[in-house]
Amino acid sequence: MSAGRGASKLLTVGAMRSALSATLGLMLLAPAAAAQATPPPAAAPTPVQIFVDSPRDEVVRNKVHMAPIRGNAVASGDSPGEFDVMIAVDVSASTREASGLDVDGDGQIGFNPHLELLPPGTYPSEVRSTDADDTVLAAQVLAARQLLTGLDSRRVRVGLLSYGGEVNPMTGERLRPDQRDAWLEVPFTHDYDRVQRALVGVLARGARGATNFAAGVRLGITELAGLPGAKSISRDARKVILFLSDGTPTLPIGRGNSADPGDVEAAVNAARLARRAGIMINTYALGPGALSYPVALTEMARVTLGQYTPVQNPGDIVVLLQGVSFANIEDLVFTNLTTGDFSTDVELSPDGAFQGFVPVREGSNRVRITALASDGTRASVEMDLEFKMAELSDRELALELERIRNRNKELQLLLERRRIETFREREKQRRELELRPDDAGN
Repeated sequence: MSAGRGASKLLTVGAMRSALSATLGLMLLAPAAAAQATPPPAAAPTPVQIFVDSPRDEVVRNKVHMAPIRGNAVASGDSPGEFDVMIAVDVSASTREASGLDVDGDGQIGFNPHLELLPPGTYPSEVRSTDADDTVLAAQVLAARQLLTGLDSRRVRVGLLSYGGEVNPMTGERLRPDQRDAWLEVPFTHDYDRVQRALVGVLARGARGATNFAAGVRLGITELAGLPGAKSISRDARKVILFLSDGTPTLPIGRGNSADPGDVEAAVNAARLARRAGIMINTYALGPGALSYPVALTEMARVTLGQYTPVQNPGDIVVLLQGVSFANIEDLVFTNLTTGDFSTDVELSPDGAFQGFVPVREGSNRVRITALASDGTRASVEMDLEFKMAELSDRELALELERIRNRNKELQLLLERRRIETFREREKQRRELELRPDDAGN
């Protein structure tokens, strides 16, 4: 009886997946029909789960009064989840612009010479960054490469795609009606070295063409949902697209050198399909227009229950992309209830994996781990930790203290950056209110 029920359930799940694949496949071929789709309502908040990998029952020994703790936190499910994360990189011509960051670390920050008071002809017209290694495209690639270093390859598969749109430079028209405007660089893999190499290749090919958001999203859906033509093997995992762009869509409608309402509509319709497939899209707007909250990127995030992140200085994406949380965990802290010490020396990865140090005393310590979810939900777990000092040379002590100081400095810089962004946004709103006509006086 049980075996029969199990077989029936498996057949039902298989049939449902086949039906979903067929439905999405038809929708991808019929954008007009998809335009009528309405995204399902947001799911109710789910409990935060915290899992401690170490220490377990062993005595913790360290050369300073700091005990390492490692684990995972997720805002849904009964165990640390698996993720499939597609990184979508904008390779349109506008990403040749200077990013405002010394991406290559050569001590020189590239700038757009055509925005400076320089003699005509100092730089060719096509040069948009005096340092070709400091472009917006270079910043995207560096951000993606550094993101990989913080992910757990055992639980997180990563895919890579680039998107743009080839156009006739004379007319602005698409080169071919049936052209592809998005390219799969790497199907989903646990081999992060392969993704790293592909990112180097994307940067080497450089920026070109127009911008087709819809093509990038649809290719991401194909790979994440395992639709016909996909190069990736679909699996039961949480599905996320990290969508980076420095502008607005200019294709597939009309000319590729100007934005049309249909380009935005196509992008949002593609996002609605993503939502139907259970895919969340986190969007990142790079550049001065980010704080104007462009419709396409904000709506793509909203309809898929993702997050929109404005990055006014494009180079900041290198730091901000590492702060993404597709495990829906925003922050995590350790508290030693025995000593009263509080620690934020915790490194939180986008997939919810964490590692950090809590101040301890020799002997028994009662430690609380608290996680904050994106929706404001909190959860805590407590554990007993037995600590003993180990021998430490003066040099090892200095290195450990320096590591802790550097970590605290990184956290402080990130907090300061966020404080400045909040201040600027409030000042902007205040200025808008001052410039608004007085309705009572008119």
